[in-house]
Amino acid sequence: MKVLFIARSTLYEVFGGDTVQLLGTAKYLRLANIEVDILLAHEKINYESYDLIHVFNIIRPADSLKHIKKSRKPFVVSTIYVNFNEYERHQRKGIAKLVAKLLPADGLEYMKVLLRWIKNGERIKSAEYLWWGHRKSIRYLAKNAAVLLPNSLSEIQRFSKDYQVDAPYHVVYNGIDPAFFPQDFKEQERDAKLVLCVARIEGKKNQLQLIKALNHTPFQVLIIGKPAPNHVSYYEECRRVAAPNIYFEGFVALEELHRYYRKAKVHVLPSWNETCGLSSLEAAYNGCNIVVTDKGDTTEYYKNNAWYCDPGDEQSIQQAVVAAAAAPVNLRFRKEIEERYNWKNAAAETLAVYQQILSTQNDRQHD
Repeated sequence: MKVLFIARSTLYEVFGGDTVQLLGTAKYLRLANIEVDILLAHEKINYESYDLIHVFNIIRPADSLKHIKKSRKPFVVSTIYVNFNEYERHQRKGIAKLVAKLLPADGLEYMKVLLRWIKNGERIKSAEYLWWGHRKSIRYLAKNAAVLLPNSLSEIQRFSKDYQVDAPYHVVYNGIDPAFFPQDFKEQERDAKLVLCVARIEGKKNQLQLIKALNHTPFQVLIIGKPAPNHVSYYEECRRVAAPNIYFEGFVALEELHRYYRKAKVHVLPSWNETCGLSSLEAAYNGCNIVVTDKGDTTEYYKNNAWYCDPGDEQSIQQAVVAAAAAPVNLRFRKEIEERYNWKNAAAETLAVYQQILSTQNDRQHD
C-alpha cells in the first residue's frame, strides 16, 4: 500500500498541531511497513503511484481541492475542525473586528485565504475554490471523502452540524510520541510556581489573556513558541504587556521540551478552541498538571484530569492555575495517555480505515 499525505504549503515553516499529527501518523504507518509520501499543496504530484490520498485540515480546502479532483483517487480527510467564531467576533480589534462581525464565518475564512495569497505568497492552487467559495469547497470534500477522520466524537458532531453533512467517519484520537521523551520517568521535585504555555503565539491560543491573568502573581510563567507569521503585532503586544514574572523562550524542538515539562508544575493552554491541545497531552505525560480551555473538545480527552478555564475570563484562568499548582501531580493520567493517546494507536486506527476502503474498492471492481 502506498499513501499520499497532502498538507498545507507552510507545514514546516509554521509548525502547528497538524504538523505533529501528520508526522506522528506517518512515522508509525511507516513502521507498519506502509509507504507514505508527504507532499505540500503547491508541489507537483504524480497521483498514479498512490493507492489512496490522505488530506489534513478540512478548513483549508484551497490546499487540497485541486489534487482531489485531479487524482480521482479515494481519499480520507483528517478534519482537525475548530471553530473560532467567538474569538473572531469578540477578540479581534479595529478593521478585523468589524469585518468579522459583518461577514459569515465561511466568508471570513475565504477572505483569509485571499489575504494569505496576497500577503504571504500562499498561492491558491484550486481554481474551483475561487468560484465555489469556502463553504461549498468544504462540503465537497466532506461529501466525497471515503471517510472523515475527526480527532474526537464532539468534533465530528460540531462539524456535521455546522456544515449539514452526514458523512462516514471514524474517530482517531490524537496522541503523543513516547519516543521523544525519556522512558526512565521518575517523578521529581517540581517548581510549584513554574507555569508553562507551549504553543504558537497567536490570538487564537490566547497568550495575551494568560499574561494578563498571571501578571504580578507569584508564578513564573514561561511562554514557549514563536509568533505565527500574521500575528507579530500580537506577539509584540504580549511582550509589551508582560510583567517581570513572564518570560519568553521562543521555539523549542519537541525532543527538548521534556526538560521544561518535567520542571514545571503546571502547563496551561487557554485557547479559544482546541480539538485536543497536543502540548497539553505532552505536558500531562511528563507529569504536569494541566489547565485547558473549556472551548472545543478538551473534555472528551481530559475528563476530570484537567482544570478548565474560560479563555475570555482572566479570573477563571488565574483560579484554574492556582488550583492546579496546589494539587498533587496526577500520574494516573500519565498511564492512560501512554496506553491510549499515542501515535502508534492513531496510525493503527488510520491503517484499518485505509484497508477497509481499499478492500471495498477491490470488491466493487470484481463485481
